[in-house]
Amino acid sequence: MHFLITAGATREYIDPVRFMSNASSGKMGYALTRAAKKAGHKVTLISASDLQPPIGVEFVGVDSAAQMFAAVKKFFAKCDCLIMTAAVADYTPVKKSKIKIKKSNSGLIIRLKPTVDILAWAGKHKHERRATSNGPRLVVGFALEDKNIKARAEKKLKGKNLDMIIANTPAAIGAEKAKVQIKTPQTKWLRLPQTDKAKIARKIIALIEDIYPTFLPSQK
Repeated sequence: MHFLITAGATREYIDPVRFMSNASSGKMGYALTRAAKKAGHKVTLISASDLQPPIGVEFVGVDSAAQMFAAVKKFFAKCDCLIMTAAVADYTPVKKSKIKIKKSNSGLIIRLKPTVDILAWAGKHKHERRATSNGPRLVVGFALEDKNIKARAEKKLKGKNLDMIIANTPAAIGAEKAKVQIKTPQTKWLRLPQTDKAKIARKIIALIEDIYPTFLPSQK
């Protein structure tokens, strides 16, 4: 399989030196990249993280949500599975200052606009013609929630036409370990207790490997 994996937190610049972002480290995305590569798959990693790229994968560095969307669109046609691990900003400044904003005694108002929902776009377009084959294309998303975790994650799974959702909590941000819950439209929730992200990544890749053949056309 050819995996397309996104990782890290996008940066939405206010001026040339200041930006809005979040605390995502990219560790889960990089763990998934290593797990997929070790399992013998081809991997394209689109990263907004400062982590060192794993050896042997196609690497695409980005900063903003717009850049990540452009990269996903560019490589989407050739992938068998997109895993959107990246913490993409929900909003970006309407206008970026071309020069550094000077400090003053008055307040500062920054108008924001929504960014493109990359995951929803992928779910909508996953059945479009493949560039390399006529096989299926799976879309896997993450849901970071602090309450009503299963309900909100399942809503995301259905609403964005995903093939798998991995739900976790803010405690996972930047941590070496996490606990997650995984669901597909056809299965019940699978709970993985607190463990290393590398182990979680291996499990996720194995689950994707298991369900992928069910999407293949009949060979009759």
